[in-house]
Amino acid sequence: MLVQGIALGFSIAAPVGPIGVLCIQRTLSRGRLSGFVSGLGAASADAVYGAIAGFGITTISALLLDYRTGIRIGGGLLLLYLGVRSFRAEPVETAVSTSDVQGLASDCGSTFLLTITNPVTILAFVGIFTGLGVGVSGEYADAAVLVTGVFLGSALWWFVLSAGVSLFRDRFTPPVLRRVNQFAGVVIGGFGLVALWSVW
Repeated sequence: MLVQGIALGFSIAAPVGPIGVLCIQRTLSRGRLSGFVSGLGAASADAVYGAIAGFGITTISALLLDYRTGIRIGGGLLLLYLGVRSFRAEPVETAVSTSDVQGLASDCGSTFLLTITNPVTILAFVGIFTGLGVGVSGEYADAAVLVTGVFLGSALWWFVLSAGVSLFRDRFTPPVLRRVNQFAGVVIGGFGLVALWSVW
């Protein structure tokens, strides 16, 4: 069950969307730790939605789905904000360290909020968990193991991505990194516009 959860979490996190672009941009701009911590925020949000689906917390899932339009608008606006920040970000010469607690907390929190603004993810988890027979007969121990696996699998992907991208960080000059930030900002902002457009 744990292995299934890890595989599920890895496969959910792997497709490159706005979170992936943000993780790559932060890794190149601020270092591997910033990119990995940003990924952990997304992994935590995936685990929250997995828990809601796995433990059958129908009241919360129904509430989130009822207000999904407003939540998606919030997510779209957050993407636009992060896009502007990425576009204007200046690359740092020294990678972020563990001493920058506030910066790392902001990296993690922003991606957590961004991921949690897609409540439709619950439906995917419900379908997958039901197919695996988890959480439908009070098997909450299995659900807990599976949700833990989802978090670990997602975190594994973000570790691999940030570590891989960081190998190329030293090859980019500050002007090139600035262009990367601007490109990432445009892409992330574009995802935000698409999210807002889809609401209407």
